[in-house]
Amino acid sequence: MTGGSLRLRLLAGTLTWVALAIALAAWGLRGLFQEHITQQLQAQLVMQLNHLSAAVDWAPPDQVSIGPMVADARLDQPLSGLYWQVDELGVAPRTALARSRSLWDQVLQLPPAPTGYPAQGYRVLALRDALDHALLAVARVVELPDEGAPHLRLVVAADTALIAEPLQRFTRLLWSTLGLLAAGLAVAVALQLHYALQPLTVLQRRLAAVRSGKAMQLEGRFPQELQPLVGEFNHVLAENAAMVVQARAQAGNLAHAVHTPLAVLANAAAGEDGVLAQLVREQVGSARRQVDYYLARARAAAAVRATGLATPVLGPLTALLRTMERLHAARGLDFELAPQAEDVAFRGEEQDLYELLGNLLDNAGKWARSRVLVDVQREGALLCFTVDDDGPGIPEAERARMFERGVQLDQRHPGSGLGLDIVRTLAETYGGSVEALESPLGGLRMRLCLPAGGQERV
Repeated sequence: MTGGSLRLRLLAGTLTWVALAIALAAWGLRGLFQEHITQQLQAQLVMQLNHLSAAVDWAPPDQVSIGPMVADARLDQPLSGLYWQVDELGVAPRTALARSRSLWDQVLQLPPAPTGYPAQGYRVLALRDALDHALLAVARVVELPDEGAPHLRLVVAADTALIAEPLQRFTRLLWSTLGLLAAGLAVAVALQLHYALQPLTVLQRRLAAVRSGKAMQLEGRFPQELQPLVGEFNHVLAENAAMVVQARAQAGNLAHAVHTPLAVLANAAAGEDGVLAQLVREQVGSARRQVDYYLARARAAAAVRATGLATPVLGPLTALLRTMERLHAARGLDFELAPQAEDVAFRGEEQDLYELLGNLLDNAGKWARSRVLVDVQREGALLCFTVDDDGPGIPEAERARMFERGVQLDQRHPGSGLGLDIVRTLAETYGGSVEALESPLGGLRMRLCLPAGGQERV
């Protein structure tokens, strides 16, 4: 079993064993109590049998007399559940020579007297009365010293209902007590599980902090059972960070290795005229853009797998706005940051953030008449940028084609058509999105959503 709640599984397992233990305890205690009261009743019957044995006498020629005896008052109450009876044994046995008033008109039906009755002891018998009630009885055979006296069998019996009633009361009390005990144990188990699993909740919060970029490793003290796990996870985080750093270094080395010969070719062609030089310059520019495109993709893919990344956006965004104003100074464009823009963090590389926003701002600057407005707001786990311009805009039917590779909707502005494709690719690599909408300023709105760093706001 791998799914479901660990807390519920532990609670269910523990409560199951508690219930079994309570049931076994109830069964055992009830059995012990039943045996106890049975032995107690049997001891009372033996005591009454001893009194009866001391009081029985033989009156010739064939009469049995019972002298004064210390007896239970129930022996004089008709059908009280406590009885005694005297039978004659021998060649011509006779039943009920004498009996207690509690028998009324009933006679105890006893089995034939077996041989080997203890001279001074007794036998325990299981009988049934005329109403088919179960009886517990003790019997003894006595031989009176009188001449001609026969062997007599003395029996004292009690209805087992005398046992059932206290047993029922005890059972009700037992189950109510054990029920309260079970409820208390259930509460104790639930509290124990709550506090025992609390370190896992702390571990989850620390992992969320690492994932959101608030921490680079798991920090804090954990129980010794969890400490090896925490250590191994920190080791994995360190190795992951090292791999990301190595990937960035390799990407930078590759970019330098490719850009150097491209720069040599561009410089060689810059001083030359003619069709061949123009072709070299165009192809060098295209190669540079292609290299930048694929290096950006590789860098973003490495950053997505990394943990602990959190890049504040207002600093790079403000720097880009200043750069764009200088770049488009000849046209007098205003690049503004919305006053309600939030100071949030991007869960990714700073260089990728520059790449994404730079392309969007540069594209807006190409089409804006006088103004570009930028805003950034957090929306759950995402931060969303809006770049609005007051340009001519783009018809809705053509907006989707803007992000296709190599597509330029207007050839009046220079470019290769790779900028917005890079934006779309990088955004999707990070798990975000980009779309073109109608701007409140009258032109085009570019909406870019990227994963946010830090915890989600509720």
